[in-house]
Amino acid sequence: MTRLDDIDQAKHAVRQHVWDLLEREGAAPPGVHGHIPDFTGKEDAAARLAELDVWKQARVIKCNPDRAQLPVRVRALQEGKLLYMAVPRLATPKPFYLLDPTVLTVSFETAATSTGAPEIAPTVGPDEMRPVDLIVCGSVAVSRRGGVRVGKGAGYSDLEIALLTEAGLVTTHTAIATTIHQTQLLDQELPRAGHDFSVDFAITQDEVVACAPDRERPPSIIRPNLRQDHLDTIPVLRVSGWQGARLTE
Repeated sequence: MTRLDDIDQAKHAVRQHVWDLLEREGAAPPGVHGHIPDFTGKEDAAARLAELDVWKQARVIKCNPDRAQLPVRVRALQEGKLLYMAVPRLATPKPFYLLDPTVLTVSFETAATSTGAPEIAPTVGPDEMRPVDLIVCGSVAVSRRGGVRVGKGAGYSDLEIALLTEAGLVTTHTAIATTIHQTQLLDQELPRAGHDFSVDFAITQDEVVACAPDRERPPSIIRPNLRQDHLDTIPVLRVSGWQGARLTE
């Protein structure tokens, strides 16, 4: 068994623990396993995020498409911010939706959903995008210790940030935040691989934690860690001819 396999198993155990706990406490709807949790209190967490200077100063935000972060995306549009939302599974040649509140012809609440955006928003690639001021990601678990994050296991968040970093659109000055339920914020250290990023802010319905990541983010895609299914199904990777084996959150 490789070291990556060991890390994957440790992450899986963390996910199962958090998913079980969320369902048991009624903090997320049934069926949360396998997903970024659509947690109770997501609106309150989004409101706390919006109180931060890093949010107020951001003009361009990149956010994940999950339901848990819908209030974040709607608020960004309401405040006139340019919003990039990842195409689910990065499945199109241009893997991000461009949501510009000045030209949208439907409600922000509709435009910012994973079903609404494909109907009205153009897709763009990194070569057409503006530098990103703030990234908001979904998480299954986050450690107070250094902001180490565990995702749902698909690896797309890592790839999205790595793509934008390679394009020069995300730098060390780009803050990364996540909104989560208090239950998802853990005190213990969490497993992480070389391609994993940590978050600078973990925001729950009850508190804002300013994390202090203890290592730099990966400067690019770690090609030996790419999974074959990513290479087979993500057009931007096929076009670039990247080679590799695996990448999981």
